[in-house]
Amino acid sequence: MAWDICIHGDGITGNTLALLLAQQRLRVGLVGSAKSAASTDVRAYALNAASRQTLQSLGAWPEAADNTSSNTQHTTPVTAVQRMQVWGDDGGQISFDARSLGQDALSWIVDVPVLEHTLHQAVAAQPLIERTTSLGPAKLHVVCEGKASALRTQLGVEFEAWPYPHHALATRLHSEQGHGGVARQWFSGGDILALLPMDGAQGHMVGVVWSTSPAQAAQFAAGEPQALAEHLSAMSHHTLGQLTPLAPAAVWPLQRAQARQWTGRSALGTWVLAGDAAHTLHPLAGQGLNLGLADVARLAALLKARDFWRPLDDARLLRRYERERKAATLALVGGTDGLQWLFSQHSSPWAQVRNWGLNQVNQTLPLKQWLAKQAMNL
Repeated sequence: MAWDICIHGDGITGNTLALLLAQQRLRVGLVGSAKSAASTDVRAYALNAASRQTLQSLGAWPEAADNTSSNTQHTTPVTAVQRMQVWGDDGGQISFDARSLGQDALSWIVDVPVLEHTLHQAVAAQPLIERTTSLGPAKLHVVCEGKASALRTQLGVEFEAWPYPHHALATRLHSEQGHGGVARQWFSGGDILALLPMDGAQGHMVGVVWSTSPAQAAQFAAGEPQALAEHLSAMSHHTLGQLTPLAPAAVWPLQRAQARQWTGRSALGTWVLAGDAAHTLHPLAGQGLNLGLADVARLAALLKARDFWRPLDDARLLRRYERERKAATLALVGGTDGLQWLFSQHSSPWAQVRNWGLNQVNQTLPLKQWLAKQAMNL
């Protein structure tokens, strides 16, 4: 029997979309590798309120999940971020507080292996989703394969990519002092370091995302973990005391990219892109997965609200999805890209401008609240 919709890619966005569509009583084919969630993934995602609500509506929010699939056993899989502190490279700084916005949290730091495990369990319990490793006929194909999507290439979609001069290094560290549910970020000499609170509000585990030169990322990833921890302790000005390693480091290249076309028809049938297959951005704002989850949530909502006579592959409906999500993505990518560029300039005038800007925004409460709510998708 043909599926109503075939999703190509069984990562977080693909699994989430499959569950959203199954709620509408649609038959879904989920094409992927059929591998279980990785237990050695050291990444952590900052999810906003909209992403949290989407996952909760599916019973896939991992806060109370069995986290035995995680490489950090006996830890709390979700940590609420109560505050965020950002330091520039010449005295500039800005801070955000959830209570001042009337919110429970600015975001939630989620252990990636646990989130993947929770989604896999939810998909396995849904009889309308068929997990498979081969293509099948469907009225609509959704490409969620990630930034290196092979199917997107086969479809002839132009994927315009602009590499950053940095790679990202991710790992996990134990902090001498408790993080207190505060996310911290430093801009320093073109590098960007984020320490994300993990293992609950009283925890001492931090997830690291360090944007630095490819050579430096490779050097520290291949070296002794303690050397990396000591370097990051110094780079963070020992704000959390001494940092010690908990896991090996992972490294990947960074780029800004967007598909020129998000929907179309081919020999495969009608198709649409979502998540990293459609766009990527710098991780400094922690919005990559939030954008992908917003893509699939909007696509599912449009399909659910369509006129009864419109088919699932209705071109007008899919073009509306493309327009709306391109506009939302463009604004965020532009702001993130501009901030990365500004802090990569080494001349003194640029340093003065960017640090003055941080301080001014920090002192302008309405603007600061607006920026925070945009990031939270409120």
